[in-house]
Amino acid sequence: MPSRVALICGSRSDLDALQEAATLLDELGVEHEVRVISAHRAPELLERYVAEAPMRGVRVFVCAAGLAAHLAGAVAARTASPVIGVPMPGGPGGGLDALLSTVQMPSGVPVATVGVGMTRNAGLLAAQILAVSDQALAARIATFRAGQTRRIEEDPTNQAGGPPGAGAGAAADA
Repeated sequence: MPSRVALICGSRSDLDALQEAATLLDELGVEHEVRVISAHRAPELLERYVAEAPMRGVRVFVCAAGLAAHLAGAVAARTASPVIGVPMPGGPGGGLDALLSTVQMPSGVPVATVGVGMTRNAGLLAAQILAVSDQALAARIATFRAGQTRRIEEDPTNQAGGPPGAGAGAAADA
């Protein structure tokens, strides 16, 4: 089955975090591929990769990068497919510099951006984009979201009586 989501990070140091998106996409049954391609150190490779991606079935790109964080913008400049940017933490700005680089795209070259380091959310957003035209995937996402809700509702702290020490006076003591 062809990859539908391309997961790209700008350096190997971001690869472990990007795996969170890959794991979620696996859970949802969404085919994907992972690459480490620096927009600055390997621009020709990035150009070829993005150009050839539609032939492999790629419909959405998730790009994780820190510091200057030009990867998502570089990909968005080369495709009309949706691009999701994940600014990564690190550097002197703690990820704020990457966040601003990712969200401040010029008119006509959009990049959807999730929170700093939130690769799992980027994977879910990529799946939701695909689910607009894939009812089976939409159903799997609905099941996933219902499971999240159920786990919160079933958490012992949310049960009648709450956890030990959470009696009527606990709120007044806080």
